[in-house]
Amino acid sequence: MSVGEEEWARERAWFGQDGVPEPGPLARQFADLTRTLLDVTPTVAGVLKLVVGAAIALIPDAHLVSVTLRDTDGTFHTPIETDPVAERLDQVQYDHGEGPCVESARPDGPAIGWSRNLGSDPRWPAFGPAAARHGYHSVLATALLPDARPPRLSGALNIYSRTPGAFDTAAIDTALLLATHASLALAHTEAVASAELESAHLRRALDSRDVIGQAKGILMQRRGITADEAFDVLRRASQDLNVKLADLATALASRHTEVDLPASEA
Repeated sequence: MSVGEEEWARERAWFGQDGVPEPGPLARQFADLTRTLLDVTPTVAGVLKLVVGAAIALIPDAHLVSVTLRDTDGTFHTPIETDPVAERLDQVQYDHGEGPCVESARPDGPAIGWSRNLGSDPRWPAFGPAAARHGYHSVLATALLPDARPPRLSGALNIYSRTPGAFDTAAIDTALLLATHASLALAHTEAVASAELESAHLRRALDSRDVIGQAKGILMQRRGITADEAFDVLRRASQDLNVKLADLATALASRHTEVDLPASEA
């Protein structure tokens, strides 16, 4: 997913415009970001989009921003970036297993990784020169921990700059705050999604129970059998016909004047 400059301009204009006086612009912007992340971004993609937009808006000399996520098999991917160049620079790190993005995205990695002179940084002999050839001389990556439960899928917020010597301590502090906001929002989003799935599963279970009860009632009335005997009829027919019990019960309940089970199943 790539986001254009016009969209970032709209995001920059949006941050901090709630009309309520606050101690300072940065505090107001983070308050706005927190409210938006938790209240109106129901998807992981929505959370990440806002976070990379905030990084562009709030961190001086942030020219490219991306997010690295680590999959359950240990591989990395970039679900969102502000420019395809960021994804290419991320991929160099994935391919060579070096660089601040992959280091910070590992569950046991550092909270931050950065360089202010990538072209001559001895830590990353493949990634550093590749970034410099693309015209990017500084990088800052901060860890994301969107899920505190196993397998603890992790990631990193990656910020690239064309400016040598970019990213002072204030920039690092801001990036860490953004990463914390993003991690909390991602965990919240995943929890909401899990709750919705569990709720949907419960509704399906209740619906199945109701329709099975209806089918049992039809068989009890039609054949003069008990509830347990009616359930056994449904269960055996489900096995013999290789049809789910709930589907069989639905067919019998909705078309009871047309459908009956074989007499041998009674």
